[in-house]
Amino acid sequence: MTLEAAVAAPFRGAGTDRMGEGEFVVALSLDRDWFSPDQAKRLVDIATGRGLLAEAGDDLVAQFDPAEVHVPPDFEPDESILREQSTFETAVDALVAAGVEKREAVAAANRRQREAGVTLETAAVLVARERGVDVGEVADDARAELFEDGDGDAGPEGDADAGDAE
Repeated sequence: MTLEAAVAAPFRGAGTDRMGEGEFVVALSLDRDWFSPDQAKRLVDIATGRGLLAEAGDDLVAQFDPAEVHVPPDFEPDESILREQSTFETAVDALVAAGVEKREAVAAANRRQREAGVTLETAAVLVARERGVDVGEVADDARAELFEDGDGDAGPEGDADAGDAE
C-alpha cells in the first residue's frame, strides 16, 4: 500500500491522473523531499512494472484512481519500497549493461509478462536470456520467488531451467 500511496501523491497534488515524468520526479524529490531524483526515477520503473503507471509518450498515466488512494498528511514512504522488485531491477540493470535502453527493457518485460502470464521478475529474466544476457543468479532469485508464491503453474517452468543456472 505504501507504494501505491507514494505513486498517488504527486497525481493527487496536481489533481490529475496524467503528468510528465519530469514533473512526477520533481514532485517526489524536490517538492516532497521523499527521494533523490534517481530514486524517484526508480520508483517510476517499479510502479510501471507493478502496473500502477503506464507510459504514454513523455507522460505517466496512473492506472488507478489516485483520488481514491488515502495518503495521510504525515505520510512519508520508506526507501524499502525501492527494493520491492530487486530481482526485476537486477534483470533490467543487466539488460541495460548489455546495451538495451532501460525503457525498452522495462517495456519488453511488461510485454513478455502479459504474453506468458508469468511474474514480472520471470518476464525480465526471459527477456534477458532471449537477448543473450547472462542473468544466472537473477534467474535463481526469480525461480525462488515463483516457488515462494506457491503458484502451481511455476513448477514446470522452474524445472525446465534447473540445469541452466550453475
